[in-house]
Amino acid sequence: MIALPRTDTSLVGRWWWTVDRWTLAALVTLVAVGGILALAATPPVAERLGYDTFHFAYRQFVFLGLALCVMLAVSLASPVSVRRTAVILFGVFLVLTAATLVIGHEVKGATRWIKLGGFTLQPSEFLKSSFAVVAAWMFSEGRMSPRFPGVAIAMGLYLLVVGLLMLQPDFGMTVVVSVVWAVQFFLAGLSMFWIVFLGLGFIGCGIGAYFTFDHIQSRIDRFFDPASGDSYQVSRSMEAFMNGGWLGTGPGEGQVKAYLPDAHADFIFAVAAEEFGVFLCLFIVGLFAFIVLRGFVRIFRESDFFVLIAVTGLLVQFGLQAIINMASTLHLIPTKGMTLPFISYGGSSVLALAIGMGMVLALTRHRPGGRP
Repeated sequence: MIALPRTDTSLVGRWWWTVDRWTLAALVTLVAVGGILALAATPPVAERLGYDTFHFAYRQFVFLGLALCVMLAVSLASPVSVRRTAVILFGVFLVLTAATLVIGHEVKGATRWIKLGGFTLQPSEFLKSSFAVVAAWMFSEGRMSPRFPGVAIAMGLYLLVVGLLMLQPDFGMTVVVSVVWAVQFFLAGLSMFWIVFLGLGFIGCGIGAYFTFDHIQSRIDRFFDPASGDSYQVSRSMEAFMNGGWLGTGPGEGQVKAYLPDAHADFIFAVAAEEFGVFLCLFIVGLFAFIVLRGFVRIFRESDFFVLIAVTGLLVQFGLQAIINMASTLHLIPTKGMTLPFISYGGSSVLALAIGMGMVLALTRHRPGGRP
């Protein structure tokens, strides 16, 4: 343990005695697991693409190191600073997300990335975390000041964000943003009319997306009838779970990473299952559950309405993304290209998650009287 006395009034001293060290430890452990799995899953991918064996592993270690620094830096912020940071990030990445429609780099029929030198940036990853905080601010201001059109602004921003995401198109990200926003709206005290209206609206949009986007229709059809199309990655993923058993085949001994194109990204959970067994998978699930539930426990007695809604939104987003990734790998839901937080390969995802969880650590710090 860091030897900092409780009487230390420095910025780091105050942070150490007010931050939730259990959540911090769980997040650091998750990052460490991500580093181990990067070493296990990325070499075959790098070799297939003609890179050095540990090309992607080195890059992921850099991303994870930066993520830890970013998360710790953000966790030092006060609630007021978190709000201001979220507004700035939201504005910047809203513009960049719109720019992907014009100058975006197309991958698998979607324009979600912008090329910056030797790197690709996915602005929507950063947009979703910052939007959760901005929406929470609008909902809380609307509740505190009835004349302030907080709900209307939050709804307008939601429609703008969702519109941009569907134009890319990115249906999975749209679902995550919509669920988080709906949960925050519910906590803000929406009426029964809005509950029914939004519920029917989400169902209608889902049906419309099925008939509008061919790739969504294909994934859903393949989920219910694997013989209706190519289900190669899901089939190999399920084989990896069967091959791994409880204890796994051993580090580096798995075979699925040699055949799965996305073994280092969307299907890295299958690599974990094959090489390290069900025990590691359950440990990873336990880490995600602990982080989310611990966060909810920290805000149960929170008196600041903004903090309550913002932390809830960020935690729901974090947990839902993990559930979608793991459920897709296990063929419990149709496949969706969504990363496993801090474990799947990807710089944009890792850094955006670091900002979001840094905000959670900042907002759940102990503050006398619940004040910023």
